[in-house]
Amino acid sequence: MVRTFKQFVRFGAVGVSGTIIDFGILNTLIYITGHASGVWFPLFKGASTLIALVNSYIWNRKWTFRSQNDAKAVEFGKFFVVSLIGLGINVGVASFIVNIIPRPVSFSPQLWANIGAASAISFSLIWNFLCYKFVVFNHKK
Repeated sequence: MVRTFKQFVRFGAVGVSGTIIDFGILNTLIYITGHASGVWFPLFKGASTLIALVNSYIWNRKWTFRSQNDAKAVEFGKFFVVSLIGLGINVGVASFIVNIIPRPVSFSPQLWANIGAASAISFSLIWNFLCYKFVVFNHKK
């Protein structure tokens, strides 16, 4: 139980770094293009999340779960499939909030896009941790 708690704390730290990367890229794309909703938002959110996932794989493999698996291609394949599902959850929830739920008048489109993105993280967090721990980096000897 203590080991799982430590892994979850590390997973959280890796998640914070991924979130910084994700939001940084998302907001850069919004700033450059001036598009914070519509068809562009899921494209921007998907790209920013994918780049953050590369960061996540490297740090979760080496630090959080300390994988010693030599079959890195198989491990990365599992990570990629789990992450794609997590990406679908993340982008789906964020896009639903941004494009379906009416934006409060007092919120700018960029603020609403960030609220959608932040809300989506909580939905994909549990999925990703459990799947990474028990499916991707679970190498019983």
